[in-house]
Amino acid sequence: MSSHSAPSPETPTSAFELPPAIRAFLEPARYATIATVDADGAPHIAFVWYLLDGDDIVINSRTERHWPRNLQRDPRIHFGVRDEDARVDHWIGVKGRAEVLRDGDAALEDIMTMARRYGGNPEKFRGQSRISFVIRPESTFEYGG
Repeated sequence: MSSHSAPSPETPTSAFELPPAIRAFLEPARYATIATVDADGAPHIAFVWYLLDGDDIVINSRTERHWPRNLQRDPRIHFGVRDEDARVDHWIGVKGRAEVLRDGDAALEDIMTMARRYGGNPEKFRGQSRISFVIRPESTFEYGG
């Protein structure tokens, strides 16, 4: 995996440890859905790539998108991943808070690492203004399985 497979010195590790079964489920490149809170309190849903960094989850976006602004205003987040390889009714959820991890060139490197992980073209992200968030899990659950 990438350099994000272990906590980096600049990223403090969560006090919350992901259960081993959930960590194992999140290791392969799967697509995630996140829910953030709009300014009016309504939920906002987006689909994202992610990386594991210790017991934290790293997500990345263009800076001008809607959900990064939501997280900068209200850090509550729900992260869900469905098991696309098995059953429709097997999925995991992670509830927590997100904080800005890095922006600029470092965030650009994050999305390029994610592109390689997901089989995309890392070069298509060059020149974009990016921001990375770390999700600090507070609780997890598994449905089905």
